[in-house]
Amino acid sequence: MMCKTKWIILSVVMLSFFSEQHIFAQASGTLVQFETECLGVEGDGSQTLRAWGFGKNKHDALEQARKKAVSDVIFNGIKAGVAGCNTRPLITEINARERYEDYFDRFFADNGDYKKYVSDADEKRSSRDKSKSKLGVRYGVTVRVLRSELRVRLKADQLIQ
Repeated sequence: MMCKTKWIILSVVMLSFFSEQHIFAQASGTLVQFETECLGVEGDGSQTLRAWGFGKNKHDALEQARKKAVSDVIFNGIKAGVAGCNTRPLITEINARERYEDYFDRFFADNGDYKKYVSDADEKRSSRDKSKSKLGVRYGVTVRVLRSELRVRLKADQLIQ
């Protein structure tokens, strides 16, 4: 009887340990960040970037990746990738996204003006990365962000000097 009780207790402890490890692995797996990285700079000042987007289908994920690339150039700067890329964001003002919320909501709307400043010119279909989950799909794409033209636009709209 005593031996049976020990086995039950040991089994419960082992089961709880392994299930806790499994839950932790699942939780930490969802925290993986996909950072936009620079692949190169063109002679006209545009940047070739690798960006990631998540959506319910391929079209949504690719759209989000393009938006993220432009957004990172404007607000965050591109810190990952090859040397020689401009790491400074176009807008260095703190909380600029919130301060100019109406402007950027229109700018980044589906079919918004952000599309004028991003292209798939450097992408090859084989360079797309894809991962699926229960919630949707994530795509990594190579895009070119027209940084110089974007700077001119932001100056004209008086968001930067």
